[in-house]
Amino acid sequence: MLPASYQTIAAAILLLGGLLACVAGYRLFKVVLAVFGAILGGLAASSLVGESTPALMVGAAIGGALVGGLIMLAAYFVGVALVGAGLGAGAVHLVYTQLPGDPHPFLVVLAAVGGALLATWLQRYVIIIGTAFGGAWTTVVGAAALRGAPEAMKAAAEGDVWVAYPMNPAPGEAWVLWAFLALGAAGTLIQMRFTAGDAGRVTARRKK
Repeated sequence: MLPASYQTIAAAILLLGGLLACVAGYRLFKVVLAVFGAILGGLAASSLVGESTPALMVGAAIGGALVGGLIMLAAYFVGVALVGAGLGAGAVHLVYTQLPGDPHPFLVVLAAVGGALLATWLQRYVIIIGTAFGGAWTTVVGAAALRGAPEAMKAAAEGDVWVAYPMNPAPGEAWVLWAFLALGAAGTLIQMRFTAGDAGRVTARRKK
């Protein structure tokens, strides 16, 4: 958990990192993995230090960010499967935000495994779609935090890394879901058309 004075900086990092992933996730996949690893590593490390020592907390966040980024880079070769697993688990949780109760852990695990298998089969498009929508959600969380939404502000500097990306960062504000879907779709189109390089041409050559 970061000191309150750093919440705005953390929110801005979420926003900028999310936009980078959304519009150029495929071309900059290693960079995106490092950024998200740094965010999660920083949140996890800072949560281990008491709030009464802000300097030590910030130092732990920086160290955790470096370690998290390096771990994600080292996991580059399984990064596609991780993206697919994250998409599968995230989809289940997103559905359950509209339903009472929480999803059964077995259902989440099943969706994650299915997403990982599908990701290894359709690597390019899974990276594009995964980074576009993952970046879109990170952008929405960062934007909501900058607007002062309480849940999103907690996400920007929360001690519990598992709620770094709340499924409802701005309760009562309907724009969140629509902004996420629109931004994710736009990011997918931008990557497919401009920033994903020869992804489309490679697929076309395979069909010939």
